[in-house]
Amino acid sequence: MGKQKAGKSVFNCKACGGNFPKWSGQCPDCGGWNTLEEGVAAVDSSAKNPRFAGYAGDASKNRVQMLADVKPESEGRFPTGIGELDRVLGGGLVSGSVVLIGGDPGIGKSTLLIQTLARLSDQLSTLYVSGEESPE
Repeated sequence: MGKQKAGKSVFNCKACGGNFPKWSGQCPDCGGWNTLEEGVAAVDSSAKNPRFAGYAGDASKNRVQMLADVKPESEGRFPTGIGELDRVLGGGLVSGSVVLIGGDPGIGKSTLLIQTLARLSDQLSTLYVSGEESPE
């Protein structure tokens, strides 16, 4: 019925209430220094399957559906002005979406994206974010 203690340690932030599996000097959520205190993880013993007691949401409300029963919804697309990119994206960019461009070094990913942003910047605010894996 109540919560039952487990043997696993967790670290709770005194400032914001965040929970973390490891201690650190600064809370990753609120940025407070030296606010993490060690505690013991609690699991809900009333859960049907305690293995899933820590997950958010109620899986019993979701149901499996046949793919044929899922109704397709049309999302508005914003053309990039680069024909092949628009074709691959299904007609252009979808508002609120994220597109990951990947590939081998030197194939033109950055060039393609900079050209695309140059075209879009006349009509929209644009942001280019790039990341690389550092060799170890």
